[in-house]
Amino acid sequence: MKAVIVCASVSHGNTRRIADVMGRGLSAPVVEPEEVDPAGLSGYDLVGFGSGIFSGRFHPRLREFVRSVPGQQCGRAFVFATSGLPELRVRPFSRPLVRLLEQKGFEVVDTFACRGFDTWLPFRLVGGINKARPDGGDLAAAGAFAEGLRAGGR
Repeated sequence: MKAVIVCASVSHGNTRRIADVMGRGLSAPVVEPEEVDPAGLSGYDLVGFGSGIFSGRFHPRLREFVRSVPGQQCGRAFVFATSGLPELRVRPFSRPLVRLLEQKGFEVVDTFACRGFDTWLPFRLVGGINKARPDGGDLAAAGAFAEGLRAGGR
């Protein structure tokens, strides 16, 4: 299986740490959105898309990249994120990106999210939240998630 992970990690490296673990599990390179040709994604069997969550949304660089991907993709995809606050069931932050990927023709097979160190206001006033995250448990969960994707079980 040929895979690649497109990751925009900008604040504390939280999302990159998760992406690197997933990349090892999938034998996939981890690249920034600017490092890969959107049209070239059709050459992959599995593509991961991830970033930190900013004001309830994926990073603008990742969203713009996905918008630039030509339609009629036929591969599988997954979405992952780190965030200071948990994803709400009534308004999951992954839903808009999943829908956009599906409109592009991807089969989104799963999503992954975990907590991450966050210094967005007002959290900056108290030194941030989730200072030790992602932790060993989060990294192990990311590895298990990747193993499940590699095995085709997701």
